Amino acid sequence: MAGTDRRQKLIADGPVIVLVNPQLGENIGAAARAMGNFGLSDLRIVNPRDGWPNEKANAMAAGATDILQAAKVYPTTQAALADITHAYATTARPRDLNIEVVTPREAAEEMTVDPLKPEDNKKKFALLFG
Repeated sequence: MAGTDRRQKLIADGPVIVLVNPQLGENIGAAARAMGNFGLSDLRIVNPRDGWPNEKANAMAAGATDILQAAKVYPTTQAALADITHAYATTARPRDLNIEVVTPREAAEEMTVDPLKPEDNKKKFALLFG
């Protein structure tokens, strides 16, 4: 079956997805579609090259246009992350930076919130792409 799985329940407190300087509307739409398949709903877009809203994003979203309609556009990455307590930047390239590197599995484990720990309720996570 093609398209977004509309049976997926949205995770209200799931991680925020931040796309930084996306070049194509289709990439934004594909991200929204993937988000819908995993129950994520908070999409933030930083400085989209082809402007916003974008019809090509809607076409590519295949059933996740509600995520696109709710997406927020920010002028800077700093503004998009203003309320985030933990951000995970993604890369496919090795970097010579002095920062902690975690695997996707480790990041997912770190993002797991324990409802019995009040301090976990204050955490807000983001996955940063771009």
